[in-house]
Amino acid sequence: MDYFGTDKSAMPERGDLLISEPYLPDPNFERTVVYLCEHDENGTFGFVLNKPAQIVLSDVIDEVSSDYGLFVGGPVQQDTLHFIHREHNLIPGAKSVLNDISWGGDYDILMQLLNTLAISKTNIRFFLGYSGWGPDQLKDEMKSGSWIVLKSATQDMIFEWDNQQLWKACLKTMGGKYRLMSNYPKDPRMN
Repeated sequence: MDYFGTDKSAMPERGDLLISEPYLPDPNFERTVVYLCEHDENGTFGFVLNKPAQIVLSDVIDEVSSDYGLFVGGPVQQDTLHFIHREHNLIPGAKSVLNDISWGGDYDILMQLLNTLAISKTNIRFFLGYSGWGPDQLKDEMKSGSWIVLKSATQDMIFEWDNQQLWKACLKTMGGKYRLMSNYPKDPRMN
């Protein structure tokens, strides 16, 4: 256990949330919540849920007529577009993650659904870039106490919780020492 009492043995799995420690020094992940879409011996990848981009989807894709929100999914390949959703029955080719949450799928069908407003903005999230770790890289970061794992994220957490309050809300949900952590000031000198 580290200084905060974090259980370092709680290793992440696909469908979990990674919550950054309050004072993680990497500015790419300061007070972030990452939804893990894949985690195996080849590495890990997911998307930061609480880092809105300064632009909307229609700024990136001309064919989209409605303004869907856009998030910075992480520091890797920020020139790529990704999406997670809870519309696996409408979007063929989507890969199931957990709890009826899927990522990716048929791009042409997605465009049709977006332009006919057949998919609700509350059922899909778009990301520029992603968060990725090579084999054992995340395991090493877990051992150093950089991340807290919230097991089996729910659809509500992913699609409905206020992304500006997500980091704090996830920690509060976990209770105990994590609830206390949720109130730590951004600058430890302000404590």
